[in-house]
Amino acid sequence: MEDNVFNTQYDVTKKSRLVKFYDSNKIVIFSFLLILLIMLASITYYLSVVEKKKVRLSENYISAKINIENGNKDVALNILKKIIFENDPTYSTLSFFLILDLSLISDDKEVLVLYDHLLENNKFDKKFKNLLIYKKALFSSNLITESELLEITKPLLNSDNLWKPHALLLLGDYFISKGESIKAIEFYQQILSINNLSKDFYQRAKSQLDIITNE
Repeated sequence: MEDNVFNTQYDVTKKSRLVKFYDSNKIVIFSFLLILLIMLASITYYLSVVEKKKVRLSENYISAKINIENGNKDVALNILKKIIFENDPTYSTLSFFLILDLSLISDDKEVLVLYDHLLENNKFDKKFKNLLIYKKALFSSNLITESELLEITKPLLNSDNLWKPHALLLLGDYFISKGESIKAIEFYQQILSINNLSKDFYQRAKSQLDIITNE
C-alpha cells in the first residue's frame, strides 16, 4: 500500500515538473517546431524548383538539337545561349560544347566570354574545371597576349594535376611559334622533370628541345 502511494506521488511530481518545464519553455518549443517546419518546407520547395529547372533545361536542350537537325541554327543558338546563362553545371556545359562542336558562333571573343561565364558562375569539380581552363587556353592561344595566356594557365601550372603537362606543352609550342626559344625551353624542361608521365609527353618535349638545339 505504501509503495502505491509512493509511486503515485512520484508520478504526480514527475508530471508536475514536466508541466512546469513546458510552461517555462513553451515559446522556445513552439519556435523550434516552427523553424523546423519552415526548414522542411523550404528544402522541399528548393528540391522541387531544382527538379523543375532540370526538366526545363533538358527539354530546351533537346529542342535546340531538333532545331539544329532541321537547319534552324540561329534558333538553336539562342536557346543554347540562354541555357548557358542559366548556370547549370550540366546543361550549361553541354550547350556550350555543342556550340563549339558545331561552330555556331564565329566571333572568337564571344566564345571567350562564354568560357569565362561558365568558369565564374558554375561549381565544377576540380578535374573538370581544370579541363575547361586548358580548353580555354588552347582556344585562345592565338587570340590573346603572352601575359593573358600565362594568367589563364596559372591554375594548371601552380599545382599537380592531369592538365599541367598539356599546359606546359601548349606554352612551349606557343613560344616556339613566337620565335622565343629560351622561354619555350623552360616549359619543355619542366615536362621532363615531371615523374610518372606518359612517354608521349617526354618524347614531344625532347623532340622540340632537339629542334631548338639544332637551329
